[in-house]
Amino acid sequence: MTTSELTLPQPAEAEPERRRRLMGAGKQLHAGPVTYVVLTVFSLVSLAPLVWTAIAASRTDRRLAETPPPLWFGGNLFKNLQTAWDQAGLGTAMFNSVIVAGTITVSTVLFSTLAGFAFAKLRFRFSGLLLLLTIGTMMIPPQLAVVPLYLWMSDLGWSNQLQTVILPSLVTAFGTFFMRQYLVQALPSELIEAARVDGASSIRVVWHVVFPAARPAMAVLGLLTFVFAWNDFLWPIIALNQQNPTVQVALNSLGTGYVPDQAVIMAGALLGTLPLLIAFLLFGKQIVGGIMQGAIKG
Repeated sequence: MTTSELTLPQPAEAEPERRRRLMGAGKQLHAGPVTYVVLTVFSLVSLAPLVWTAIAASRTDRRLAETPPPLWFGGNLFKNLQTAWDQAGLGTAMFNSVIVAGTITVSTVLFSTLAGFAFAKLRFRFSGLLLLLTIGTMMIPPQLAVVPLYLWMSDLGWSNQLQTVILPSLVTAFGTFFMRQYLVQALPSELIEAARVDGASSIRVVWHVVFPAARPAMAVLGLLTFVFAWNDFLWPIIALNQQNPTVQVALNSLGTGYVPDQAVIMAGALLGTLPLLIAFLLFGKQIVGGIMQGAIKG
C-alpha cells in the first residue's frame, strides 16, 4: 500500500469546528449601525417629495410664494383636496384609471408570462429571430407611434374612449423579455417534461407548473405595470378629453388659467398618488413575500 492510498485520520478538533461553521452559515446576518443610518437617509430622501407635496397641498398659494417656503403642514389640506376633486372631476377620472390600469396590468402579466414561457422553454422555428424583434421594439421611441396609432383608433371609431388607451398596452416587449429571463432559470425543463409524461395538457402545464413558478416575477411585473399605466400621460392626453379622462388627464386641467393655484395643483397630485400608496400598502407584503420565496427557491 502506497502513501497516496492511505487515509489519514482527521484531528479530533476539526469536526467540531466544521459543525460550528455549518451552523453559522444558517444564521441570519444582523445589520450594524451604519446600515441603519444609510437606510434611514435613503428613506427620508425618498419620502421628501411626497411629504413636500402634502405640505404644499395644506397651504395657500400666497404662502407657497413666500420666502422661505413652509416646512410644516397648514390648515387648508381638506379644503384644497375638495377644490381639486371638484375642479378636475376626479371621481370619474379615478374610476377610469382603475379600469385602464387594472385591465392593462392583468393582460400584460398574463400575455407576457405566456410569451415568456414560449421563448424560454418551447422550441419552435425562428424563436430567436422573433425574440430579437420583440426586444428591438423597445428601442423605438413611443412618440413615433402616436400619429399612426391615433389614425388607427379614429378609423375604428374609438376616439375619446377607454379602449383607445387600453388596446395598445395589452402586452409589452419589456414584460415578455422580463418573464422570459426569469423562467429560463426558475422553471426547470425536467418539471415540464414530468408533467407531459403524466399526461398533462398544455393548459394544465401552464396553469399548474408555469404560473406557480412564475408567481414572484408576475407580482413584480404587475406592480411595475400598474404604476406605469396609472401614471401614463402622453397617450391618454392625446386619445381622451376632459369629459372622459384618466387621473393624469384630469389633473392637467388644474394647471390652466392665468394664475394657476399651486396649492390646489399639489392637492390634486396628492389625490392622484394616494391609490398607488394604498395598493402598495395592501399588496406590498404579498409582493415582497413572493420575491423572497422565488429567491429562496432559486
